[in-house]
Amino acid sequence: MLLVNLVTLISGGSTLTSKDNTQEKSFWLPLFVIVIGAFSAILNNSSVNVAIPELMSIFGVSESEIQWVLTAYMLTSGVVIPITGFLGDKFGTKRLFITALGIFTAGSVLCATAWNTNSLIAFRVLQGIGGGAIMPVSMAIIYRIVPRDKIGMALGFWGMAAIMGPAIGPTLGGYLIEHSSWRFLFVSNVPVGVLGVILCSIILEETPKARGSKFDFWGFLLSTTGLFALLLALSEAPGKGWDSFFIVMLLTFSFFSLLLFIIVELSIDQPMLDLRLLKNTTFTLSIVTTAFLTVGLFGGIFLIPLFTQNLMGLTALKTGLILMPAALITGALNPVSGFLFDRFGVKPLGITGITILGITTWELQNLSLDTSAHYITALMMVRSVGIGLAMMPVNAAGMNVVSKHLVGRASSLMNVFRQVSASFGVAILTVIIQNRQNFHYTHLSETVTSSSSAVQQVVQKVQGLSGGNLQEGMGTAIMLIMGAAQKKAMVMAIDDTFLVASLFAFAAIPPLFFFKEKSKKEPSSGGQATGSRTGAG
Repeated sequence: MLLVNLVTLISGGSTLTSKDNTQEKSFWLPLFVIVIGAFSAILNNSSVNVAIPELMSIFGVSESEIQWVLTAYMLTSGVVIPITGFLGDKFGTKRLFITALGIFTAGSVLCATAWNTNSLIAFRVLQGIGGGAIMPVSMAIIYRIVPRDKIGMALGFWGMAAIMGPAIGPTLGGYLIEHSSWRFLFVSNVPVGVLGVILCSIILEETPKARGSKFDFWGFLLSTTGLFALLLALSEAPGKGWDSFFIVMLLTFSFFSLLLFIIVELSIDQPMLDLRLLKNTTFTLSIVTTAFLTVGLFGGIFLIPLFTQNLMGLTALKTGLILMPAALITGALNPVSGFLFDRFGVKPLGITGITILGITTWELQNLSLDTSAHYITALMMVRSVGIGLAMMPVNAAGMNVVSKHLVGRASSLMNVFRQVSASFGVAILTVIIQNRQNFHYTHLSETVTSSSSAVQQVVQKVQGLSGGNLQEGMGTAIMLIMGAAQKKAMVMAIDDTFLVASLFAFAAIPPLFFFKEKSKKEPSSGGQATGSRTGAG
């Protein structure tokens, strides 16, 4: 009882009540509690990535087998997202958020006790059920507790978790792997998760539940199978090949499943994923812009570690330290961009931020083996300014046109597109790297012959070390030069991929000119983003 009174005093007696959700109240303490849960899920998933080589060694499995530790979480979280809107409306967003955070924490405990690869993959599936629901539900709660004229600042604070988690995660993961045990990657989630569950139970008040809502079984079945097949195809295609029978079948199955899903959702009154929200131009443009931004964003998150670890020979910890200042800048800028968004709207911030992101990503195509880590850090810091200015306002502009009773469904829809675009971004960038590396290596290897000056110079040096054996020196020289050509081809391939990533970022600018700015008042029930036939006009 004392704890409840203390929390109430700290929050200014301002916990949300469903009876008076239009009255302006202090929302910062509930928001802080929500951010804790969201940050723990994102941080853990990004920190596990760097543990893959260690897990391969410990469990004695191949890279393709251990990759399922990542793939299982990604697939599970992806297929969970669409149903979160319905569950939040049916049972209340507070109850759903606490349940999701509890499942994620329980999964973390079990992951820390895993005894082999199969058990770890199974427990990661459990983690993914909770982790997949946390982000869309947390966004829905924010839109229910925060006045629309302050939503930019609130989302900026919430966005710190979404942006900083993927950058801080590798640093934390690398430190734990080097100085402790991989099990602490999961153990570290437990106290945060338990604290989040307790604070949410005390501070948050339940949201109104939708009466008479019906479970859309066919929508759930088709979205689950369709998204599972699509996300699995995007994950496995770079390794198996886009023209392999397995990938073609997955893509074909996902296409027809999602096509049937669209038909079903548009033909019923209470769809699980309300596609009618896409009738609103601003909401749809927000999703499209975010999709382009996500691919451009992954140009740094995905490619920089490849460059620094595979080519520069840096550890995961040192790579994380290179990315850390950029993450801190983005996190610090999110509340600032939210404050500016509430006053000036999305266009000036979005255009400025995306331009910075595009130019700096374009500049990354000039990386070479002689590039210093300090230069990469500085360039990524400037790049992070663009991300911090653009990402949150683009998302907020789309959600702001959605009526309050539809924010749960809108958040689910937006997060589904974000998940798919992130998977697509990694897949397409991986394919580009592979193709361009093969292209550059073929071109470079054509210049390597026994009579070329480079080979002759290396032969002379090798002969001096091998006692003058010409044939042995020739073979060793060619091997050394081909190895250098392979490394050079990888550098050129990553540079080419940065160029493509910058084009995706620039492609996010034109949609911004068609965003419709609106007043800060709450959208009415029949407001601008129409949803289900029973919910809006």
